Amino acid sequence: MKRMIIDTDTGSDDAVALVMAMRDPNVKIEAVTVVAGNGPLEMALQNALYTREICDCSAPLYAGCAAPMFRALETAQDVHGVDGMGDIGLPLQGRQPESGHAVDVLIELILRYPGKITLVTLGPLTNIAVALMKNPSIAQKVENCVMMGGASDARGNVSQVAEFNIWADPEAAKIVFESGMPITMVGWDISRKYAVFDKAEAAALRAVGTPLAEFCMDIQGKVDEFALEVTQLRGFDLPDPISMAVAQDSATATMTQKLYVEIEPGDGLCRGQTVVDYLGVAGKEPNVEVVLEASRERFLEILYTAVGGEYTRD
Repeated sequence: MKRMIIDTDTGSDDAVALVMAMRDPNVKIEAVTVVAGNGPLEMALQNALYTREICDCSAPLYAGCAAPMFRALETAQDVHGVDGMGDIGLPLQGRQPESGHAVDVLIELILRYPGKITLVTLGPLTNIAVALMKNPSIAQKVENCVMMGGASDARGNVSQVAEFNIWADPEAAKIVFESGMPITMVGWDISRKYAVFDKAEAAALRAVGTPLAEFCMDIQGKVDEFALEVTQLRGFDLPDPISMAVAQDSATATMTQKLYVEIEPGDGLCRGQTVVDYLGVAGKEPNVEVVLEASRERFLEILYTAVGGEYTRD
């Protein structure tokens, strides 16, 4: 049984990742912690609570930081919709999280289960950075942090070189990357290469016919528009779900390399870039296991199973 804490800014791809973990009998979700990012905190919170409800999951869920550490919140509602879930009219209000702050819960659980928690981060790293500032020792007590963030090829989706989760709170990301926490970075490049769904592929997953399969595809409409018009992919991509697949089964990552990765903070042209030192020219010890290649087939097997279907390889 894999113990997980999932930190999320629940937009439409985060919700699919939550479905994958919540429906996995080999995963025990100790907590879902929510952070502002794809949208305001209350939006992300309601989306996570709704997803928990439709998965019939009892994992405790906590509200966390409502803004980046040192800057104003800038959301991705232009990508995911005003409600973060594609604006398809879902009832995303009125649900209540557990009492307590996500940062305190993160610290308490990591200390309670030293060396046994897989921390999966799907949004900006604000909650994690604040937890590290309050108790730096938790960095060495996490079994692994599987992170959807950055891009190993310096190709961004919010700027020329930056991926949104790191760009949204680069100061927090810098704290996390320099903390000594074991990190497996699943960048946007992995999603672009292995987790894109064109219309036929989306229709095939929807054809599983379960409410969860339909939910996971219905909420991607706004992202599909953004992908076709802005990021110029052949359809929407699912960065958080393929990162979750790596957390659920490390064999999903078929090639990784331990490298030194540095975060560019501030507000310049390279804000939020994950600067990957492939040649070791910085002379610093590698701090991140960077995923360079992944198995689309294994990812799809996990996703199809989560929504009640079976993936058939071509």
